[in-house]
Amino acid sequence: MTSLSPCSGLPVAAALAMMLFALPSLGASLSLDDALQLAERNAPSLTAQAAKLDAAKNAAIPAGELPDPKLALGVQNVPIEGEDRWSLDRDFMTMQMVGVMQEIPNSDKRKARVETAKASVDRAAAEAEAERVKVRRETALAWIATYTEQRKLARFDDFFRENRLLAETVQARLAGGRGQALDAVEPRQEAAQLAEQQDDLALLVTQARAALKRWIGQEAALPLAGGFPHWPIDASSYLHALHRHPELAAYAPMTREAEAQVREAEAEKKSDWSWEVDYQRRGREFGDMMTVQFTFDLPLFSSIRQDPKIAARRAQVGQLEAEREALLREHAQQLETDLADYQRLDRAVARSQSTLVPLAEEKVALALAGYRAGNTELASVIAARRELVQARLKELDLQGLKALAGARLYFTYGEGRP
Repeated sequence: MTSLSPCSGLPVAAALAMMLFALPSLGASLSLDDALQLAERNAPSLTAQAAKLDAAKNAAIPAGELPDPKLALGVQNVPIEGEDRWSLDRDFMTMQMVGVMQEIPNSDKRKARVETAKASVDRAAAEAEAERVKVRRETALAWIATYTEQRKLARFDDFFRENRLLAETVQARLAGGRGQALDAVEPRQEAAQLAEQQDDLALLVTQARAALKRWIGQEAALPLAGGFPHWPIDASSYLHALHRHPELAAYAPMTREAEAQVREAEAEKKSDWSWEVDYQRRGREFGDMMTVQFTFDLPLFSSIRQDPKIAARRAQVGQLEAEREALLREHAQQLETDLADYQRLDRAVARSQSTLVPLAEEKVALALAGYRAGNTELASVIAARRELVQARLKELDLQGLKALAGARLYFTYGEGRP
């Protein structure tokens, strides 16, 4: 057995170190930026769009080239009767022929094909960018939804701790000979109801993580780090740049592609032509021959052949223009709705933080103080505590909804666009 020297073990150690660093650490977490990077790296739809763009670029290379030449092989004027029937060299008219033919589409048609191919590349690039924006937006939405439910679930540690303190207060009153024996049941009922809500939220967290996993893979199982994201929401800028929406951006190259196809259809009214050179070999006693010929298309019946094609292509251009206008109006309506919803949620979050939650906390404090003094029933304390739990959870819901609305606006209308 041969022993490894210290130097020979270095590559192995380096490989092991790389593997350890590649594995998620025990304390690993997933921020929104991490999720966005993972989505752009792993999303299958982006891989598909990249392949589509690569295909369009490769298809554009031969777009303006001439068709492949054709090789012609044959035998001409072979006798089928008489003494020389089926002979290839005894009759002076019999010839063995080899030739080359080249078709040449007219220049306008080739130019239109080049323009179509270039527009197809631009269209694929625009569609790839639109898909990238969609992936980032949907990843952000999934991350925010998961983070919201995770934050809500984490609040239950405080809820159960406060429930235990309430149970201790009730037991102290009962031990002092005050209160009713029925009061001992109320904190336990509240704890059971909190456990039910906790189970419901655990299910929502699992569902939200499943949605996040669709975009980033197994890393969705990591605990989420950070806070609710905030983006600068500029309503006037979004409205001004609405025509540069990623889904609308694809219509410009689509229209150019359709217009180039119109020009290609119009070019079919002009003749394509071809040339052919043939060498013809005859019997030994006869001289060999050569043929040169040119062929031209005769578009004589354009009213029933080329004109309908031209009309169909022009109709496609009109269709694209109308579809773009309809989509522009749809996005304008959606943008105004999203902006109004974001502003409403912004006010709701501020109201919850400054008024509703503090008032709910104050109500619980007053009810608990009244219960300790013997002036308030325990049922009033339980009701006030239930309102506080709902107010705190609703505050997190509103923060999550505001972040979701901001993500839709930012990733759809703001990111990467002036």
